[in-house]
Amino acid sequence: MSQKKITALLLASLLYAPAAHATDLIAIGTVNGAYEDFSTQTAAPLENGVPGNRLGGVGSGLAYAGGTTFIAIPDRGPNANPYNSLVDDTVSYIDRFQTFNFSLSPSDPGSALPFTLTPMLTDTTLLSSRSPLVYGTGSGLGLESGAPVLNAVNHTHYFTGRSDNFDPSRLSTYPGDARLDPEGVRVSNDGRSVFISDEYGPYVYQFDRATGMRIRSYALPDNLAIATLSPQKDVEIGSNTVGRVTNKGMEGLAITPDGEMLVGIMQANLEQDKKKSLRIVTIAIRSGVVHEYAYLLTDGSGVSEIVAVNNHQFLVDERDGSGMADTPLLTDTASAAQVKEMFLIDLDGARDVTALSGDLSGYAVPKSLFLDIVGKLNAAGIDSFLIPSKMEGVAFGQDVIFNGATKHTLYIANDDDFLAAIADPLKLPNDPTRGLVANPNQFYVFAFDDNDLPGYVPQPVREPRGRGHDGDDRH
Repeated sequence: MSQKKITALLLASLLYAPAAHATDLIAIGTVNGAYEDFSTQTAAPLENGVPGNRLGGVGSGLAYAGGTTFIAIPDRGPNANPYNSLVDDTVSYIDRFQTFNFSLSPSDPGSALPFTLTPMLTDTTLLSSRSPLVYGTGSGLGLESGAPVLNAVNHTHYFTGRSDNFDPSRLSTYPGDARLDPEGVRVSNDGRSVFISDEYGPYVYQFDRATGMRIRSYALPDNLAIATLSPQKDVEIGSNTVGRVTNKGMEGLAITPDGEMLVGIMQANLEQDKKKSLRIVTIAIRSGVVHEYAYLLTDGSGVSEIVAVNNHQFLVDERDGSGMADTPLLTDTASAAQVKEMFLIDLDGARDVTALSGDLSGYAVPKSLFLDIVGKLNAAGIDSFLIPSKMEGVAFGQDVIFNGATKHTLYIANDDDFLAAIADPLKLPNDPTRGLVANPNQFYVFAFDDNDLPGYVPQPVREPRGRGHDGDDRH
């Protein structure tokens, strides 16, 4: 079947989709993967030739910041283009968060979906440390130092995604390491701080929202850390028997509506735990007291996000790696998305498993399916080959009025891996007409009411005065 016919069928199915109801898709917004962000000081090409301010990967983490404002984070940067396997193709991309305005308005009559989502970038904030950080020298790797040139220009120490920026004599949770792979983000209730979790440490840091300067590092238990570090994932995985699995650290982060507790979740089991036994880590924001609880995977290969429903219940984003952009090259055979699910869990009465290891399934928190994302998108006429593989960012958003009733919103975003274009997933590699298609960051908005999610408590976030992009990079 030709590309034009497939597209026509998809559009037709969307136009005749049933009216939205509980937890149904109400809007889709996109951000072009070829755009650049506001950090013009980082626009120079990275080691692999990609612009250092490529506006990509912004669905790695998503946080509500009040009104129509959201914070979105890219991960460690564009490393999908091979250039140096000794650092897993990672580059000196300076970590950052992007501030967006998400305008959600009723669509025109006859539109495919009842609402129109218009994302607009309003600010770019680079992440830095007041104290010095450890950067790789590049020696033996065929690279220059991992320290960004911008450090000297702006008299600060930026976090970057390059995998050799660590102190090999320390545990992976050492806060002096410059390498940071942001995956989860939340905003404090006063709107002044941004909390970020990552995969490298794992780390949980608090940053000043206005400047991007780190203001606190939370100490995590040693059982989450690895002792033998390497810039190569496979070497690192093979060298440790305790701690997080490389590239599968603290993938998700929540903040309770009362603003008192952070809740992180590991993407996969620790090295010392049985497969499918994941750990939830709670952190008291004021005291720093930490507890660990168990989560058992159901269908997916890992967890990408956690978001607070109230002070003890949470939604967990469980997914596989299949779907659009999982195989971006023209010689690749695309796969169809299968598992992208949101589960409701409850930490009330859960047992602390910090001192335990192995099979944690007997201590797993209770869970129930809240949203089958693939099923909902299929019902709206979206082909499984066009559902992004990395559905990673999840946040509750502003309420809307729909059919005379107030509805809550749930935003789900994808990480596009900084790939502006990928091989057409609707065609096979041997098809001579197969070419590249756009691969944007996408934001899916679902609507639900109090009957669908009893006990839901929106996080009250105040908007600090003086926010907004002024044309300069924020340091």
